[in-house]
Amino acid sequence: MAAEAAQELDELCYLSAQSLPTFKVSKHFQVVKLLGEGTYGKVMLAVHRKRGTPMALKFFPRKSTQLISFLREYNLSLSYCTHPSLTRALGIFFSTSSYYVFAQQAGLYGDLYSVIVSEVGLDEDRVQRVMSQLSGAVTHLHSLGFVHRDIKPENIFLCDKACRWVKLGDFGLTRAIGTTVRAVWYESPFCTPEAGAAKEAQKEMERSQNEETEKEWEDIWITVKPYIDSWSLGVLVYCLLTGCFPWEESTHDDPAYRKFKKWFDQEDEMKNVEWKGNEETVSSKIMEQKQKDNRPPSQFEGLSPLVMTLLKELLHPEAKHRGSPEDILSYLGEPWLMETVREEERKAEEAEKEAMKIRERRGVGEELLREEKGER
Repeated sequence: MAAEAAQELDELCYLSAQSLPTFKVSKHFQVVKLLGEGTYGKVMLAVHRKRGTPMALKFFPRKSTQLISFLREYNLSLSYCTHPSLTRALGIFFSTSSYYVFAQQAGLYGDLYSVIVSEVGLDEDRVQRVMSQLSGAVTHLHSLGFVHRDIKPENIFLCDKACRWVKLGDFGLTRAIGTTVRAVWYESPFCTPEAGAAKEAQKEMERSQNEETEKEWEDIWITVKPYIDSWSLGVLVYCLLTGCFPWEESTHDDPAYRKFKKWFDQEDEMKNVEWKGNEETVSSKIMEQKQKDNRPPSQFEGLSPLVMTLLKELLHPEAKHRGSPEDILSYLGEPWLMETVREEERKAEEAEKEAMKIRERRGVGEELLREEKGER
């Protein structure tokens, strides 16, 4: 499937390269405002002059953009992003004297990053709505043979303020499953631990340059797999619930990640222990005590046991053991924050007290009825 998808996308790029038109933006579009910009270029909100349709125009500078990269993102978005929570191209692509441009669906309410309250996050209902949609979108993309590789709040666009409809976009780093790419390290909680080898190689290269020693360094290559997106979704869950990141980078140089890794390894070790024979009862008690002693790192305080189980699946340090985006669906509908757990427990206690009062009143009523029948 993945090889077929990659070949099909290459053919689409080849065909579209033969029919890339050139014209002025102002002739066909009324540009309204800037929606976003980055290293790739910029995105402008525009209205098609003939159709009156609002759309987002994505501009790629010709000086710094390879035509194949532009065509790959355009054709992937046009032909494969058929899920309602994936941003789709609109079949309009062209070049100007300075840019390659294509039109896509516009997220008129900004991106997810713009609504996250620092050190607070989003309310739990919105978090679960967002993750439910992204689970479906990323699972769909994987089923077609592609990995997004750049899931983060800035690439998730809002179709309404309540996050009832969000769309994952920006497919510039998306590649077919099984593709071999050069490992690039960047300091971000979204960068997977397996890319850490690229960081070490980069350090060695800088050291050799400082020492002015002539040493050739080979690039480190990794294979594109769906578990790259699983890691990003795990970090995103944490970010949305807390308004923070769990760590700055996923290496042992980062104290917060180091604590998480130590805790995770102890949890994993306890999970894999096999208890046999007469030792079972004693061992269970020891196991229970160890689990109590092995508390999650301080940055995870306030998160419910349920969401911690989900995070352990998505943020598994060993890539091949990570859960899939589809697993998120199994954790929806139950509290992800401890304050929600406590509130539900309080409501349950109040409901039980009210039920007891009703039962007591009913019991008294039945007793009076029996007495009344006895007198007759």
